[in-house]
Amino acid sequence: MKRFYVLLIAFSIGLTGFSQEKEHEGKFEQLGTDLPTPNSFRTGSGAPGKDYWQQQADYIIEVELDDEKQTITGSETITYHNNSPETLRYLWVQLDQNMRAKDSDTPKIRAGSISRDSIPAKFFQSGLGDTDYEGGYKIASVKDTNGKDLPHRINQTMMRVDIPRPLAPGQKYSFSIDWSYNINDRMLVGGRSGYEFFPKDGNYSYTIAQWFPRMAVYDDVNGWQNKQFLGRGEFALPFGDYKVKITVPADHIVASTGVLQNPKEVLTSEELKRFEEAKKAFDEPVIIVSQAEAEQKEASPNYRKKSTWEFHADDVRDFAFATSRKYIWDAMAVDIAGKKPLAMSFYPKEGNPLWEKESTHAVRKALITYSKYTIDYPYPVAISVHAASIGMEYPMICFNFGRPREDGTYSDNTKYRMIGVIIHEVGHNFFPMIINSDERQWTWMDEGLNTFVQYRTEQEQYENFPSRRGSAANIVPYMKGDKKFIRPIMTNSEQIVQFGNNAYAKPATALNILRETIMGPELFDYAFKEYARRWAFKHPTPADLFRTMEDASAVDLDWFWKGWFYSTDNVDMAIDNVKWFKLKNEKPGLEKNVKSTKIGGSDAQSGAENETNTDFSNGFEEIVLTDTDPRFYGEYKNRVDDAAIRQKFADKNFYEITFKNNGGLVMPIILEWEYKDGTKEIEKIPAEIWRMNEQETKKVFAKDKEVVNIVMDPHFETADTNVEDNVFPKKEVKSRFDKFKEKSGK
Repeated sequence: MKRFYVLLIAFSIGLTGFSQEKEHEGKFEQLGTDLPTPNSFRTGSGAPGKDYWQQQADYIIEVELDDEKQTITGSETITYHNNSPETLRYLWVQLDQNMRAKDSDTPKIRAGSISRDSIPAKFFQSGLGDTDYEGGYKIASVKDTNGKDLPHRINQTMMRVDIPRPLAPGQKYSFSIDWSYNINDRMLVGGRSGYEFFPKDGNYSYTIAQWFPRMAVYDDVNGWQNKQFLGRGEFALPFGDYKVKITVPADHIVASTGVLQNPKEVLTSEELKRFEEAKKAFDEPVIIVSQAEAEQKEASPNYRKKSTWEFHADDVRDFAFATSRKYIWDAMAVDIAGKKPLAMSFYPKEGNPLWEKESTHAVRKALITYSKYTIDYPYPVAISVHAASIGMEYPMICFNFGRPREDGTYSDNTKYRMIGVIIHEVGHNFFPMIINSDERQWTWMDEGLNTFVQYRTEQEQYENFPSRRGSAANIVPYMKGDKKFIRPIMTNSEQIVQFGNNAYAKPATALNILRETIMGPELFDYAFKEYARRWAFKHPTPADLFRTMEDASAVDLDWFWKGWFYSTDNVDMAIDNVKWFKLKNEKPGLEKNVKSTKIGGSDAQSGAENETNTDFSNGFEEIVLTDTDPRFYGEYKNRVDDAAIRQKFADKNFYEITFKNNGGLVMPIILEWEYKDGTKEIEKIPAEIWRMNEQETKKVFAKDKEVVNIVMDPHFETADTNVEDNVFPKKEVKSRFDKFKEKSGK
């Protein structure tokens, strides 16, 4: 029989860990120098410091869109406020349209090959970057407020403006830029903004963004943002106030960032009446421009008569608009803690009936759920505009795909993908339009966080929504893929290999696991909301998120950030072995189904300590609790009652489980115990169980009832990439993961 000292269980397991010290990978070491040193601008708690500052850029813009030539011509005055402690000798302006200029680096760095004998002509042409489109800004002038030319230097998508006198802290400087460019055909050359042409009626829909020269960010982390816009990494922009006048054909409807200042001048009396009704409609959208009215304008376009729409927007980091005579327009109010922003949709007839039925409701549901998890939506409008094959976001407005067939029918897949993209793009109002991370550097900080709250919205606002990203089960194929094609989440946008998985799905899944499995909803939600509160209308970095989540929850998560965000490890835990023990029963005649093992001397069975079981068929092993040797008491004078302890554990079942970590990513261990009487129990063990040995650990469990089945991660919460070794007894059964997918429909 085996002599088993309960007092030494933890000690023996600890020795196993210490013996592996040379192989210790440091998964539980603090991030330490991996994060920037706290200072008076950004504190060690993750909050803005007492000296935190950020710049401001205000714009006054007048722009005209030519619907016959598909061009934009504009003039803007920028007032730049230097709130930094530094004196600036020059200013940097972003020229994103230059990404499409003939001398752009974007097509030059685009890798490609001819790997087959036939290629669609469209893709061949666009892959070479050899279209007839002449893109890029034409900068007509850069002047000061007195009309004097300012020296400036254009470097690809950035323009340095040399100011006549250094701009001291606390000062502001105003200058103007006149410019124009040719609007791109998105079908032909792609792009986040541009136009779509409709051959049947000869009209256009314009979704216009990155359309004016915009100030780059200057901050305490990097100074001037100096990464060129190559097409993938998005934007880093300062907040400011906007006054914008948009001139378009008079029969156009304009959707825009901001609040319309002159509705009486640009809307018909009937449209104005419906617009006012929408501000009081909380249950269903009000149709402001109907499909019949839009079709009438399509049939007889008026290119000569113009109208100017004026919009104002305060405290936004960007400005976008959409315009077309084809637009149907509906709107409804949303109650957000007493504020009543308008949820609105603009779409051509090609989007109906799907858009009229679903779009504005999806906007509303997004505002409600995102406000719950972050801050109350602060802006006066939230707009969804229908555009083919795109999902793209700007303050208060976004452009979204989802088009029915020509006969108006559509599949569930089309409907859910459309709703999902609308929720996602509306959600970008929070990440990064309000919680203003640097998209050019860290795509995941807006896309990943946003996808996480998108998942929460889909699951909370819709019944049985088939979410593509967010659940642990859905990330498994990516996580177990070839590491050559995987990068850490903490990778710059331009170097990511699998963009959707890396920047959207994996961080969203990580946050969902952090909420559901590691922290619990209560702790997570409070900390996540605190991050949003701290950094609303500011410029957070990854360190600010990591530190705030720990600061507001009192949970040490450095191991989690290191594993999920800094490595390409995957979760692959296994139940390697299970041993069943009971205390030796001193009553005769009760030795049935007992596995006896002699220990010590020449009678020891070779390999007994390392024997691997596949089931419980060998029965239990007996252990003996001996009287405690006096030497284990040290200087203590009192004693435990050894007999009482034996009595306490006399009828217990003890299960020693050996766990293996084959994937490298440490995670909590979740066990489902199934007992002989048919009952089940879930038990969760924190990830720190791996702290002494990150490859293998053992733990002993005491159970009142006899166990017949043990399953690790029974509900697929940890993104374990091989769940077949998560069961005991070990059985040859149909894949647990396949059965889960069948049951859940994923």
